[in-house]
Amino acid sequence: QVQVAESGGGSVQAGDSLRLSCAASGDTFSRYSMGWFRQGPGKEREFVAGIQWGGTNPYYIDSVKGRFIVSRDSHKNTVYLQMNSLKSEDAAVYYCAIRGVPFGSIALRTDDYAYWGQGTQVTVSS
Repeated sequence: QVQVAESGGGSVQAGDSLRLSCAASGDTFSRYSMGWFRQGPGKEREFVAGIQWGGTNPYYIDSVKGRFIVSRDSHKNTVYLQMNSLKSEDAAVYYCAIRGVPFGSIALRTDDYAYWGQGTQVTVSS
């Protein structure tokens, strides 16, 4: 069973930065594309950013382009989400997810991901 755990959330001021980490178990981590999602109060979970299994082709939603950077270190089985210039609308619980299909592309739907972490809270005050 693959286990996924996020960390790095916290409370910051608008304009600050945070780096989220997502550690995954299993020695086949490098074969799977990863996604970061977020869910704000009363909102549906939405895709934020993803990175392909080979560490290439990062993809971002428009609202975070130029501010967020997704990366992965397959030696450490870890994916990162560097969040800069945070805004109040970025506040949410952030989740890391792993696609269940090896060598698959980045996907935008929650249904396309097989393994999820418990989430880490990001609070942004203005």
